[in-house]
Amino acid sequence: MFEKTGIPSKEMVMGKFPSIERINKGPVAVVECYKEIPCNPCETACKFNAINVGDDINNIPVLNIDNCTGCAVCLSKCPGLAIMVVDGSKSKENVKIKIPYEFLPLPEKGDIVRGLDREGKYVADVTVASVLNPKSFDRTPIITIEADRKYIYELRNIQVEA
Repeated sequence: MFEKTGIPSKEMVMGKFPSIERINKGPVAVVECYKEIPCNPCETACKFNAINVGDDINNIPVLNIDNCTGCAVCLSKCPGLAIMVVDGSKSKENVKIKIPYEFLPLPEKGDIVRGLDREGKYVADVTVASVLNPKSFDRTPIITIEADRKYIYELRNIQVEA
């Protein structure tokens, strides 16, 4: 299925997520790279040595969750928009998810937007917790959404109503 659609299976997605115990400790990256391609900006951007591609830049990045601080610098540098940051440490009911977002209009803090899955299908309404868009992110704003915990493995994007 993945080879035809580019949409990972639930098993593929779950294989990329840290344990819920790690997610509940604080922000941590989820690196959703599934194909070997020549790419390594995430490794280069990480000051904490949390992402390792290795000598061959075609390797799939490996995340060292013990080194990851969830700073999201890798997220802003990934040309494939394949990284997000999840944080389950703030609430027992909700999680915060940082995603790259390259569409207009940008949402604003406090907006309620449509949370989407990896296929672009509606999952649930989510709240925009923050919008980061400094020049250093090279036109890839980072949107932090807050959502019900039950959607942590499904949410991957948002849709802003114009």
